[in-house]
Amino acid sequence: MSLGGVSSRRARTLPFLRSLARHARTPVHAFEEASRRAGGELVRLNMGPFRPYLVTHPEHVQHVLKTNQPNYVRAGMFWDPLAPLLGQGILSEGEGWAASRKILQPVFTARYVNSLAGHMAQIITGLIDVTLVPGRRFDIGELISTLIHPTIVRLFLGATISDEDIGRLAPAYDTGVTARSLRLLLPSVPERFPLPGDRAFKRAIRTIDEVVYPRIQYAKTRREEDADLVSRLVRARPGEADADRLIRDDMVAIHGAATETSVTALTWVWPVLDAHPKIAARVYEEVDRVVGRGPVTVAHLQDLTYLKMFVDELVRLYPPGWILPRTAARADHIDGIEIPAGATMVLSPYLTHRLPEFWDRALEFDPERFAPGNDRARHRYAYFPFAAGPHVCLGPHLFMMEALLLIAGILCKYRPLLHTTGPITPRLASTLRPPKGLSMTLVPAGAA
Repeated sequence: MSLGGVSSRRARTLPFLRSLARHARTPVHAFEEASRRAGGELVRLNMGPFRPYLVTHPEHVQHVLKTNQPNYVRAGMFWDPLAPLLGQGILSEGEGWAASRKILQPVFTARYVNSLAGHMAQIITGLIDVTLVPGRRFDIGELISTLIHPTIVRLFLGATISDEDIGRLAPAYDTGVTARSLRLLLPSVPERFPLPGDRAFKRAIRTIDEVVYPRIQYAKTRREEDADLVSRLVRARPGEADADRLIRDDMVAIHGAATETSVTALTWVWPVLDAHPKIAARVYEEVDRVVGRGPVTVAHLQDLTYLKMFVDELVRLYPPGWILPRTAARADHIDGIEIPAGATMVLSPYLTHRLPEFWDRALEFDPERFAPGNDRARHRYAYFPFAAGPHVCLGPHLFMMEALLLIAGILCKYRPLLHTTGPITPRLASTLRPPKGLSMTLVPAGAA
């Protein structure tokens, strides 16, 4: 497959608006349908005046995210509507991204994250003890958010932030990543034309700023060498012009990415366990054998091998960042197809992870795919739940540690009973979220 040729062949165009209309309640299905019709080929989606390229083949993904990555920037679809939230730091492009990456890279090394593990385990165990009530019906998304948000905030924004401010941040972030979902599908609509969700989005940003900026000022007044993220960012930008805004942007991006990715992925755990009782039985057996009745500690993590395979498979079929658009800065050719400057490239781990050409029984949930050694024959870019290339997510190790601690922390004490009927399908947002209102009851593990 030649990716850098000079052919002027044009991509096939697939009708997409009718598919979106048919799947108005679950737009992700329209993208699934387009992916099936494309069969790994580079195609364009006819969305009226907007005709992005759909990129699903692993070699095409590699070209955009790695081989010719500088030509494909985070701008346009998806990025522009969220720019007021994410700012000009680690989730931007160019010099702003490079500077933030240099500052933040040391924070997310495996060594540093491992140094946080004991503290994270204590926070999660404490939250589980005070939050989970056996026999009570919980909204799953709200429950996971209640456990994840305080954990990440305490680790990275400092131990002195108030519970009230943590309580304000969680719903604000939730609104920030969901309120503008319509603009994901209508990127050509100018900002001056209001769409549903715009006002809620602006309110969410105000709330986040009201919490974050005082944390920056507080960090500046302290003399001790605190290790939290805010203090590190303040020390990294002494006297820099517009430093407060740049620190704010990195804080918001990291906190939002860490919490949103984890909440989204770990909300899928419970319907997946419910839908696959044999797999659930293996997960429960391992947790019972390794952790017992808890509490889960860092020492248990290395022995939770099947649970880790389960989480890897979870983010294969339900990757939180399901869509990763890029904009071509200059004209290019991919597999002999002409890519004009300014073209939107829609990459999707959700779709690539489901290509039958690269995944046997692609739609079947099977953790054994990730047993040691089973990845040797897999194309490197057939699996990229945390993006790839220079813009790869900084926190996969953090996510996996957090996922194992939280899932095992709950399952060593409880078993979930879901309250749902019929298939559970994703809803449109900037991340791949389950439907609203998904609920479960937890019962003591010995009584299940």
